[in-house]
Amino acid sequence: MKNKKRGSQLRHSTLASVGGRTKPILSPDYIVGLVDGEGCFYANVPSSTRYQAGARVELSLHIKMQASDRQLLEKVKRTMGCGAVYFQKEQRPNHAQCWRYTVGSHHNILKKVIPFFSHHSLQSASKSKNFQLFKEISLMVESKKHLTKRGIAKIRQLKKQMNQKTIGLA
Repeated sequence: MKNKKRGSQLRHSTLASVGGRTKPILSPDYIVGLVDGEGCFYANVPSSTRYQAGARVELSLHIKMQASDRQLLEKVKRTMGCGAVYFQKEQRPNHAQCWRYTVGSHHNILKKVIPFFSHHSLQSASKSKNFQLFKEISLMVESKKHLTKRGIAKIRQLKKQMNQKTIGLA
């Protein structure tokens, strides 16, 4: 079964020259599917007296996979041209050890992540909604609205609408 999975990944890969060496990258649709299923657009607005507006804004994209899928996350990183892949030791019972791909720099969020997912649409309604809210917050950061108390209040309002769990079927 493992070989079949690798074959599936290879079917969605192409070769690109990176630093003079040919390395596999993933198709945009494959990355969209990974993020739809295993990804998270996340905004954090911790209070801090070190900032004039009383808080800072942290934005990130995460994809979390089982330890055996590290190479897949490395391909995502290579394809996106940003981010980091690291081991996240899981302490909760009944949770497998995992690797995480994360993009956390405002520059990479604005210049790579937002354009990528604006051009390659997410398929699930909830992830698409989260991305639109994430994008709106990112654009507020880009226009420096996060430097005001009013801007922070608006960002916190948008953040509350993100990553909400819905129960039941419509």
